[in-house]
Amino acid sequence: MDSAPEGVDPNVPNVARMYDYYLDGKDNFAADRAAAEQILKNFPDTKVGARANRAFLRRAVRYLVDQGVRQIVDLGAGLPTQGNTHEIAPEARVVYVDYDSVVCVHGRALLARKENVDFLQADVREPDALLDKLGGMVDFEQPVAFLALAILHFIPDEVAYDVVAKLRKASAPGSHLVISHAVDPTPDVTPQALEIYKKATASLNLRTREEILRFFEGYELAEPGLTFPNGWRPDDPSAPGNGINFGYVGVGRKPAL
Repeated sequence: MDSAPEGVDPNVPNVARMYDYYLDGKDNFAADRAAAEQILKNFPDTKVGARANRAFLRRAVRYLVDQGVRQIVDLGAGLPTQGNTHEIAPEARVVYVDYDSVVCVHGRALLARKENVDFLQADVREPDALLDKLGGMVDFEQPVAFLALAILHFIPDEVAYDVVAKLRKASAPGSHLVISHAVDPTPDVTPQALEIYKKATASLNLRTREEILRFFEGYELAEPGLTFPNGWRPDDPSAPGNGINFGYVGVGRKPAL
């Protein structure tokens, strides 16, 4: 991007724009690229991991559609890129949520003529306000899927678990939760990465597999459970994985009472 919208500081690295850079997008500033390159020095396979996460999104959304889900809320959706949720599930009601004004401007411009799709500016870390705003966009009496891909590791424990619990409580039986979450692949260099993200718009909170599994309390995990991104219902089960496993993914369903 050549210029920043009003109220946006292009000199502060933004995690959504850094992710856009990992995906070879064009919607990022010099500060985002510099911070992302620092991460890539420590974790050179981050771009591969970002693409694996996007591929998991596509497979998970197709699974949701097969399960009859027709309402999807994409939390911390980030900047529009290839393979957006509404493109994978054109028959579903899709609400993208992000707190970043740049993301929302781009999202609304992209979706201006799309039916059954909205872009909501809201902070996932404030679940009560989020649910209040979503109340006019989705029917909580019917199943809804919450996508929380690569977002919960930017929220501290005391907030993250509360957010997920409130989303679960507000949703009807048959609703789903989809998560992708980073883990600590290289403990000896991770402190450097944490310092980089502390200077960005959100700090990084890595969790263990057991801590990630806690988010699915009250849900029934779909097979194959909590696994590496490339291992979750791959399009070609016989294809070898790339061995890049920076996190875990899973899909849970809220059972009937």
